[in-house]
Amino acid sequence: MDIQHLIDRLEDLVDEGRHIPMGKYTIVDEEKVLGIIDQMRISIPEQIESASRVVNQRDKLMAQANEEAGRILDYARQKQDELVNRDSIVVGARHQADNIIAQAHTNAERVRDEADAYVVSVLRDLESHLLRTLTVVRNGIAKVQQDQQIRNHQQPQAPASDQQPATMPIPQREEVLIDADEGEQS
Repeated sequence: MDIQHLIDRLEDLVDEGRHIPMGKYTIVDEEKVLGIIDQMRISIPEQIESASRVVNQRDKLMAQANEEAGRILDYARQKQDELVNRDSIVVGARHQADNIIAQAHTNAERVRDEADAYVVSVLRDLESHLLRTLTVVRNGIAKVQQDQQIRNHQQPQAPASDQQPATMPIPQREEVLIDADEGEQS
């Protein structure tokens, strides 16, 4: 039975009882009062047990809610760590990419410098070879002209104004052999 209902019945008994004049006492039916008190003794443990069950259920729900909140927080922390790690990975990758690009620019500049130095070296060698070949050609032309003049029993003439003078002295009756691969005289 509901404890609140029993308390109401007990209060009704006191109200229905006879009041002693000139005092604050009331005469009530002892059996009815004791019956209600017995019912209250029986009902109170049920009410306490019911309240205890409600409290236990509340505690269980609170524990479950706290556990779920803990799992959610752990999950959120894990996701946060993953995002932070992912961001740090992205930052690291960008930094590494920047380093690779800078190194590629440095390497490209070094390769260009080496290629330029190689081209200058090759062109200087070619220039030297061409100068030697030009000298040999001029000497050959001069030699042929000299031989021609000797055959005609004429005195050697000065080179014509449109021809360039030979830069090397012309040997007398000496044969000049030219190696076409090396451009050197023998």
